[in-house]
Amino acid sequence: MVNEAQGNSGPGPSPHSEGSSSGGESSKDSSRCSTPGLDTERHDRLREKMRRRIESGVKWFSLEFFPPRTNEGAVNLISRFDRMAVGGPLFIDVTWHPSGDPGSDRDTSSMKIAGTAVNYCGLETILHMTCCCQSREEITGHLQKAKQLGLKNILALRGDPVGDEWEEQERGFNYATDLVKHIRSEFGDYFDICVAGYPKGHPEARSFEADLNYLKEKVSAGADFIITQLFFEAETFFHFVKACTKIGITCPILPGIFPIQGYHSLRQLVKLSKLEVPQEIKDVVEPIKDNDAAIRNYGIELAVNLCQELLASGMAPGLHFYTLNREVATIEILKRLGMWIEDPRRPLPWAVSAHPKRREEDVRPIFWASRPKSYIYRTQEWDEFPNGRWGNSASPAFGELKDYYLFYLKSKTPKEELLKMWGEELTSEESVFEVFAHYISGEPNQNGYKVTCLPWNDDPLAAETSLMKDELLQVNRQGILTINSQPNINGKPSSDPIVGWGPSGGYVFQKAYLEFFTSRETVEALLQVLKRYELRVNYHIVDVKGENITNAPELQPNAVTWGIFPGREVIQPTVVDPISFMFWKDEAFGLWIEQWGKLYDEESPSRMIIQYIHDNYFLVNLVDNEFPLDNCLWKVVEDTFDLLSRPAPE
Repeated sequence: MVNEAQGNSGPGPSPHSEGSSSGGESSKDSSRCSTPGLDTERHDRLREKMRRRIESGVKWFSLEFFPPRTNEGAVNLISRFDRMAVGGPLFIDVTWHPSGDPGSDRDTSSMKIAGTAVNYCGLETILHMTCCCQSREEITGHLQKAKQLGLKNILALRGDPVGDEWEEQERGFNYATDLVKHIRSEFGDYFDICVAGYPKGHPEARSFEADLNYLKEKVSAGADFIITQLFFEAETFFHFVKACTKIGITCPILPGIFPIQGYHSLRQLVKLSKLEVPQEIKDVVEPIKDNDAAIRNYGIELAVNLCQELLASGMAPGLHFYTLNREVATIEILKRLGMWIEDPRRPLPWAVSAHPKRREEDVRPIFWASRPKSYIYRTQEWDEFPNGRWGNSASPAFGELKDYYLFYLKSKTPKEELLKMWGEELTSEESVFEVFAHYISGEPNQNGYKVTCLPWNDDPLAAETSLMKDELLQVNRQGILTINSQPNINGKPSSDPIVGWGPSGGYVFQKAYLEFFTSRETVEALLQVLKRYELRVNYHIVDVKGENITNAPELQPNAVTWGIFPGREVIQPTVVDPISFMFWKDEAFGLWIEQWGKLYDEESPSRMIIQYIHDNYFLVNLVDNEFPLDNCLWKVVEDTFDLLSRPAPE
């Protein structure tokens, strides 16, 4: 925190670009129902989430980050968002740096980072905004852009002066109070507004009491809650809260926690915040200032003790951590406080977006299961999203995925590490098979490196993959290069730690699904085998040119995951949709070249092997519709290779 002195219409998805549904039904006649949301908090604004927790006595935590300086840093920060989201923060906030073009579309801007956190990481996000160096019109433009990106929360600040002293802003604002008033005047109640509080008073204020009066003005102007500047002693916060209460400030006040993680970061932050470090802390830190590990351990211990005292008092409804874009210390503190809770249950089987217009979305094609950010990007122009069920398949206007350079779609693994995992030199198609096999097995490759990602899966394997790991390993070594799969499930509790999703008390179901690349020869044998399973197995087989072979009913999606929950209609969150599959195939084939092939020189043997697979292999998906029975897809593949192994007739 910086200083400041003051029903979808129609039967299919309704993309913006089409303007109306194309399935022949009006919005009145649409058969799609509106299903009650599985996660009620997806519909709540931040202040309501806080109110509910305060009333129930549930403590929360939140995290602050700042925009990085480089594009590579942006990729790393988004990965950190994903990792830290696992612990269950109520929200994150992203700071605003006037010198970094914060409202632009640059990958490193505050606006872009905050928008990515909401849309692609599914995080409730607060965007800082300052009055510094901005006109009223510029601020309004930034707020309109934030709203368009799905941001619903603003931390209104005056901001630090560019020079030594604050200069009056011509046609702008000079106090955070004015910014709060402007937001309420121009945008009504759309944004939840947070403001800064200074437990020892702002260093530029005439007195502690005068600063409290400024704070009350900000709250009276429309602020919903307060986050404090950092402090080192619990009594400082207690005194501040009591003083606020005394003058009639009744909104939630969150203590800002700064875990000391290094000597230089401590000095820099104290310099910016103009705070005095207690002598007892200086006495400990100075002798170990060159030992980062020792300082971090001390900082963790200090923060844990401070947080325990704050929580025990009942005066802190939650804790807000200044992370400095680091995760180790903050996670350790939260774990020791018992607040880092990695709940294996998911509201839906796929990663949700926090954009308000996607709050009703509860159905997606299964193909993007491991690339949810890509799916969100490709459907960002849709006005409405499938809710209840996908409906009859009309041509959804998926965006063309040409922007492989976008930081939130890039692999978070550096090129050098990818080469160590996928092979600095490929010698044959079989060497590609081995990369897939090592990804499945988790065993190091011949060079001693574990394969922790593939172009289609930028993360380690999902937990449910363990239920069919042996079968996957075997088929990948034979040239069935799997990129997506799920086991059949028949009525597992929704609380199951591996396959469960949705609220408690429900039951989840899945049809076995297998998606893979394989050679033309294998496809020809597979089609012969599939004739024996015509009524049981649906298939889609396509090459890079779009040659499509399927036995699925035209334009008819196949629900492959569904759940039954108390007091709700059946929810079917993933489908195999024939039209969407044709859009997905372009992306799936493209990843061979964009993320793997381009690691190598253009004329190299390795590049040519990847290019050959891209040009000649087929993308296949198989669905076993008989979910109560044993998965037959492994038998289908086994029979295929048996057929291939037979000698050709003379």
